[in-house]
Amino acid sequence: MDADRIASKVPAVTLGFWIIKILATTLGETGGDTVTMSWLGETTSHANANGYLIGTAIFLLVLVVLVAMQIAAKKFHPLLYWATIIASTTAGTTLADFADRSLGIGYAGGSSLLLACVIASLAIWYFAEGTVAVDTVNTPRVEAFYWVTITFSQTLGTALGDWMADDAGVGFGGGALIFGAALAVIAALYFWTRISRVLLFWLAFILTRPLGATVGDFLDKPLNAGGLNLSRPLATTVLAAAILALIFLLPQRPGSHPSRAATG
Repeated sequence: MDADRIASKVPAVTLGFWIIKILATTLGETGGDTVTMSWLGETTSHANANGYLIGTAIFLLVLVVLVAMQIAAKKFHPLLYWATIIASTTAGTTLADFADRSLGIGYAGGSSLLLACVIASLAIWYFAEGTVAVDTVNTPRVEAFYWVTITFSQTLGTALGDWMADDAGVGFGGGALIFGAALAVIAALYFWTRISRVLLFWLAFILTRPLGATVGDFLDKPLNAGGLNLSRPLATTVLAAAILALIFLLPQRPGSHPSRAATG
């Protein structure tokens, strides 16, 4: 069995992975808001009656197409992988906004519902495969579990970020500091304890999303709402350019599948 067949189809979890992931989640926030709030006018006096729903449908369609391409690919492709991550985090932004605002269940209700979805997807994945480790993502079924869990976690992260900034009253900057501190604790646990690396990965993956959500909101929300009032399309373009540059500048390799050890 050659290396291509036993390599994971997702990237190795390195510092570069987390840097790009945080930027991608921030882009997901500004990109989703660009479509639903700026172009479809959800936060203006001329709002489209179904702006969040339309935005969600657009980004979910893009996500489904990219996931299908990712599953059909024979090996890890950095640009395709990160495009799919961005699609999932952008769809997560609009889907969370639709649940929280259009459906009227609020940030706390949306966060609770989405947390249940994340736990359920991980539980089903575990009982089906015996593990939820990302270095086993190299078959269509495991990839399907992976991307469903990713999408739920991205959506949960958006709702958590909005809940922390608005309902908890700490603001965008305060929310970013809290989620950043939580990620620092997870990093410390990784280096100084023997706690399950799989558990720590998923905790970090989920928490990078509300960090990106609060940073994205800080960049584009009005000054009177605690933001910098930057142009959403401009912020999205700058973040996209930065991610593209880092994909080429930082090492991008697939994670090693456990079966590699069996091949000697």
